[in-house]
Amino acid sequence: MAKQWGKYIINREISWLQFNARVLQEAIDPAVPVIERIKFLGIFSNNRDEFFRVRVASLNRLAKLDKKYLEEKDDPKKILSDIYEIVAEQEIVFTETYFKIKKELANKGINIVDETQLTSEQGKFVKRFYQEEMRQYLFPIMLGNFQKNTSIKDGSIYLAVEMTSSNEDLNDSYALIKVPQRSLSRFLILPETEDKHFIILLDDVIRYCLADIFSIFGFDTFNAYTIKITRDAELDFDEDISKSFLEKMSDSLKQRKRGAPVRFVYDRNIPPKLLSKIMKKLKILADDNMRSGGRYHNFKDFMAFPNIGPKELRYPDFPPVAHKDIPENKSIIGLMKEKDIMLHYPYQSFKYIIDFLREASIDPLVTEIKMTFYRAARYSNVVNALVNATRNGKKVTVFLEIQARFDEEANIILAGKLHEEGVKIVPTIPGYKVHSKLICVKRREDDSDVYYVNISTGNFNESTAHVYADDSLLTANQEIASEVDKVFRLFEARYMPPEFNSLLVSPFHLRNWILRMIDNEIENIKEGKEAWVIIKLNSLVDKKVVRKLYQASSAGVKIKMIVRGICVLIPGVKGVSDNIEVISIVDRFLEHSRVFVFCNNTDNEYYIGSADWMPRNLDSRIEVVTPVLDKEIRKEIWDMLQIQLKDNCKARICDEKGINRYRKTRSKKNVRSQFETYEYFKKLAFN
Repeated sequence: MAKQWGKYIINREISWLQFNARVLQEAIDPAVPVIERIKFLGIFSNNRDEFFRVRVASLNRLAKLDKKYLEEKDDPKKILSDIYEIVAEQEIVFTETYFKIKKELANKGINIVDETQLTSEQGKFVKRFYQEEMRQYLFPIMLGNFQKNTSIKDGSIYLAVEMTSSNEDLNDSYALIKVPQRSLSRFLILPETEDKHFIILLDDVIRYCLADIFSIFGFDTFNAYTIKITRDAELDFDEDISKSFLEKMSDSLKQRKRGAPVRFVYDRNIPPKLLSKIMKKLKILADDNMRSGGRYHNFKDFMAFPNIGPKELRYPDFPPVAHKDIPENKSIIGLMKEKDIMLHYPYQSFKYIIDFLREASIDPLVTEIKMTFYRAARYSNVVNALVNATRNGKKVTVFLEIQARFDEEANIILAGKLHEEGVKIVPTIPGYKVHSKLICVKRREDDSDVYYVNISTGNFNESTAHVYADDSLLTANQEIASEVDKVFRLFEARYMPPEFNSLLVSPFHLRNWILRMIDNEIENIKEGKEAWVIIKLNSLVDKKVVRKLYQASSAGVKIKMIVRGICVLIPGVKGVSDNIEVISIVDRFLEHSRVFVFCNNTDNEYYIGSADWMPRNLDSRIEVVTPVLDKEIRKEIWDMLQIQLKDNCKARICDEKGINRYRKTRSKKNVRSQFETYEYFKKLAFN
């Protein structure tokens, strides 16, 4: 039977593309305000770039291996072929959607114009902006002078400029100009005219000003075409034992900028002669997934599209609601002594975590603060609180995961800053990522150490806490809290695992615990007892877990899953997974929490944690899952899950009959779970 179940596994890359299609659906959905829709185009584009930099790059590497080491169904060349086909189809939908949104924005008085559509006054404004603001960031590279060791940056956009002259004695020339979208906003807002808004992209500002850049060389005709390279983002480490891990990481980050091309995108109108020159200079091969496209690339910048125009073009404000268990100006540590508290972002404020750290930093009884960092906000009050704690004489220890993908450089800088302030930085454990989200405060009470901890499903990042939907447990339960301290001792002891009785910690026994919990439901259903499971995840990839879920479904266990991203399991297959229902919710906030509820013969067990059910999370990351014991918090979790399971606006289903179909329910009432959840917590706050 296990072999039969193996047939019902979706390729993880294809499943990820299906997830990104759900993001694209948000850009298409007329129920989403139009400025939010154009931002979803940006999210879709950013997701796809990272997919090529990581997953497609890895498949390209695998494709170069001897086939005998690979299973037939995992043939990377076949998977790459399927990926390119799906991406091409999605690109058609993406382009059509952009032009529809652009037209709708114009109908609302927001006009995205190019350099050919500027009025005389707008042209003067653009020229002034170029001279005063933009010119300092432009450094053209003449293709004729292009050096062998020169490369163009991954993920940046360049204009390939063709220059000609009416003077026949002057030969045509070519140049590359990097669009400085990291130094300036990609969008220049022009002066309003008759209550109408006008926006021009930096690309077109450069096009409008090409004569100002190059006419000194005698050219009088200019054309510019966008190109972009996406490079392999995997980090290769050298084996020089004389180097520290940070030195190796820094060297690898420099290499990433010159990684092998995995995608080359160019304006389809570029002259063949210019394209050929660029390919030769940049060492682009015809099989480097070349794709012709439109005039504009790097739509990820549209995530920061200006918030102009009337309010109805954007989502309504959802200011975080007060937590019913945290009155103003009360000691959070004192409240934790009385009961467990759970925060639900972004419905409730992340400021409570900062308040907890601030209080710990000045409390005379607190002796030590420990926490993990995976991704910090650029301007982080969490970091400020830790620095303040060291200045107040507390011992502060931070495990800062240097290997957090695409945040490595920022984390290296942050590690240096914290170290300078006296914070002890625990080094990365090579071969393992620390993905758990933990804070541990040690307080000296009555001549003994008492622990106050926070275990979260998301990063300690006040920026993403406005957008990511996460759950975060504050507890002084010493059975749990003392084991959080054990996790930190694990980091400092360099991977000498202690015993855990309350927490579930990977890579030691989390997968086995998952399998045992599902086995328990199977045994209960066989004995005629009630048996079910409710699971909420970002991704489900681990094949052993999937087979166990199929086994449970075949035995009659009812399984409901909310999986935002990758899901390699196929629900609804007769005799295999007909007792499994999977929905994916993509909406205003990014569903990020991991929640597990097991029936356990009506004595329900609740857990939250940092771990998705993927091999990397269960085998090569240090993740922490905690039981939730408080009855009130359990009810909150249950109510939230039930609201999501009733969603008939933003929930999609994926089964053997179709992919990403919007889920319909028998209810006549529209249930948009994120909006309903916000109202739920508003009511709790006022009761």
